[in-house]
Amino acid sequence: MSRPSETLSKTLVPAPSKIRERRDLSIVVPLFDEAEIVAELVERLKTVLDAMGITWEAILVDDGSTDATWSEIRRARLKDRRFKGVSLSRNFGHQTAITAGLEHAKGAAIVVMDGDLQDPPEAIPKLWRVYRDGKDVVYAVRSRRPESRLLRMCYHLFYRFLNRSATIDVPVDAGDFCVMSRRVVNLINAMPERKRFVRGLRAWVGLRQ
Repeated sequence: MSRPSETLSKTLVPAPSKIRERRDLSIVVPLFDEAEIVAELVERLKTVLDAMGITWEAILVDDGSTDATWSEIRRARLKDRRFKGVSLSRNFGHQTAITAGLEHAKGAAIVVMDGDLQDPPEAIPKLWRVYRDGKDVVYAVRSRRPESRLLRMCYHLFYRFLNRSATIDVPVDAGDFCVMSRRVVNLINAMPERKRFVRGLRAWVGLRQ
């Protein structure tokens, strides 16, 4: 599997020479066939992030959607230049889409969240407060899941099997929703892995998690 930088893609991200300053926070959101909720996602992100009193950008990654997701991203960009888009040439998968977003993010800290609103934007300020206390990675852990009982059991077993078989400790029930320091993201971006499990790489780098 190719890295995002090696795939055909189009972006709504300004060239480096046009980036005036590094943002306090970048939000990376992978999207696949999410056209119906992009507008709500954008409005909720704007409300939450503007209230935080920080500089920010949101990188919306279209992972080869077959609906109007890319059109919705472009619409968000036209309304607010803090929203930036990356469109992959086909569906490369969730983890590759996250990686593409991390490669384009310029923030001093980076939040990764899913675009289906199961990761609520309203939780970002709480993650940010803990991060500002001196952490490099702050995880959001689900207290309950909307999936079926069978799928919840599969998630439960997967994380526990992973921790028993791996040499690193991946937090149980922690998904992709997190905030990471620039140092952590730079380390992840520098890794040569092509078939990526970002949660595992995130845990592997260590530092203050």
